[in-house]
Amino acid sequence: MTTAPDNHIAISSNRPVAVMGLARSGLATIRALKRGGSDVIAWDDNADRRAEAEALGANIRDLLETDFTEVESLILAPGIPLTHPAPHPVVVKAEAANTEVIGDIELLYRAQPAARHVGITGTNGKSTTTALIGHILNQQAEAGKHVQVGGNIGMPVLDFNLPEPRDPVVLELSSYQLDLTRNAVFSIACLLNVTPDHLDRHGDMEGYIAAKKRIFRRGAMPQDAVIGIDSAPTVTIASELEKAGHWRVTRISSEGRVEGGVYVLNGVLYDDIDGLDEAVCDLMPIETLPGRHNWQNAAAAYACCKRLGLDAETIATGLASFPGLAHRQQIVARYKRISFVNDSKATNADAASKALGSYPRIFWIAGGKAKDGGLSGLEGLMDRVRHAYLIGDAANDFGAWCEGKCAYTICKTMDKAVAEATALAVNERKESVVLLSPACASFDQFDSFEHRGDVFAATVTSVIRTRQQMMEAQQ
Repeated sequence: MTTAPDNHIAISSNRPVAVMGLARSGLATIRALKRGGSDVIAWDDNADRRAEAEALGANIRDLLETDFTEVESLILAPGIPLTHPAPHPVVVKAEAANTEVIGDIELLYRAQPAARHVGITGTNGKSTTTALIGHILNQQAEAGKHVQVGGNIGMPVLDFNLPEPRDPVVLELSSYQLDLTRNAVFSIACLLNVTPDHLDRHGDMEGYIAAKKRIFRRGAMPQDAVIGIDSAPTVTIASELEKAGHWRVTRISSEGRVEGGVYVLNGVLYDDIDGLDEAVCDLMPIETLPGRHNWQNAAAAYACCKRLGLDAETIATGLASFPGLAHRQQIVARYKRISFVNDSKATNADAASKALGSYPRIFWIAGGKAKDGGLSGLEGLMDRVRHAYLIGDAANDFGAWCEGKCAYTICKTMDKAVAEATALAVNERKESVVLLSPACASFDQFDSFEHRGDVFAATVTSVIRTRQQMMEAQQ
C-alpha cells in the first residue's frame, strides 16, 4: 500500500488555481492543492493526462477559454515556454489579466519557507550533485530522518511530505524551474557551472545566465552560496555576490587550489573553508564519481553538506558509498577487458566532453538529434577515441566532423553500434570502454534520454550473451 504524502498547499483565496501541463509534477500539484481545499482547473493537450487529472478532482477546461481575472494563480509545467521562443498563449492570457504565473517549486517554498531549502543548478552536474547531497544526508542518522530530495530529479516536490521548519529539502533546479519562482529563497544556493544550453528557451546567453541567477534571490536572513569557479560566468557571479555582502560565498573547483573554499587536486578533495587546507579524501577509487567533472560535483556536495553542519568524516563516508545515477557514466556491464558505460544524459557536446575526458581508450557511440554547435569543442579529446559509432539523425553530419579526427562508422541504429563497438573493443589488449555519450537529444529514435540509456543497456546485455553463446558452441 502506498501512503499518501502528509502535505497540502493551502491557497488563501476562494478563487480557483489553474494548472497547465499534467505530467508527473502537474498531477502532484493537483493532489496537493486539492488536499488544501482549492478548486483546481487544469488542462493538457494529452487526453489520458486530462483523465488522470479529472480523477483527482480537477475541473478540466481549455485554459485558453478561461477568464483569468477570476483565477488566483497559473501553475505552469516547466516544459511549457514562459518567454521564449514565444510565450505560450495561456501564459499571455494569464499575464494580461495580472494573474501570477509560477511553478511547483514556488508553491513548495510558500508552504514551508522555514525549511532549509538547498537549491542546486548548473548546466551540467546538478542531478549528480543533488543525489550526492541527499545520499550523504541520508547516511547521517539524524539528518536522514527528515531530508527530502527532488525537483528536476526523482520525486515531484509537491509529492513530498510537508517539511518541518529547519528540515533540509534538496532540490535540483533547471533554468525553466527557476524562471517560475517569484519569492522562493534558498538557504544554500549552489551554482555548478554555466555553458551555453537551452538558448532557444531563454533568448540568448544573457537570458540563460539571468535564469540561473534566480537561485540567488535574497532573503531576510544571511544565505550560503556555493559556486563552481571553473567557468567564466560563475567567477563573475561569485564576485558579485561577495560584494553584495549578504552572502557567505564558498568557491569550489576541480581545476586548482581555492583559498577559503573546497577543491580537488589530483583526485584528492581538500577543505580550506576554515583556512586549514586539509585533505579530506581521495576520490580516485570511487568508481561512481569518475572524471574531473564529478570531482566538481563532489566538491559542491561537500561544501553544501559542510554548510548544513555535517563534519568532514561523515561527508567523506557518504561520498565513498555513493551508488551513482543511472544514465550518467553508469557502468552497465563488463565483458573481458571492456566496461560498457551508459552516459545517455550527455545531450550536448559539453556534457559528452566530461565522459570523453574520463577514459583513455574509448569506443564511442554518439549521435541522435543534434543541438546547436554539434560536436564543436571535442576536437582535443579525439586522441582518446579508438573508433566512433554514429547513430540517429546526426550520424552523417557527425561523420563529416570526424573526418581526419578519428575513425568512424555510420551505424544509424543502437543495435549495430553496440555490436560493432564490442567486436572491435574485444581485441584491445588493455582496458577499454564502450561509451554511449551521444552529445545529442534523444527524440529522433527514443522517447527520452532514459529510454535511450535503457535500450543501450539491454543491447549490451544481448550482445554479450550472444558472444558468450557463440564461444560455448565452439568449445
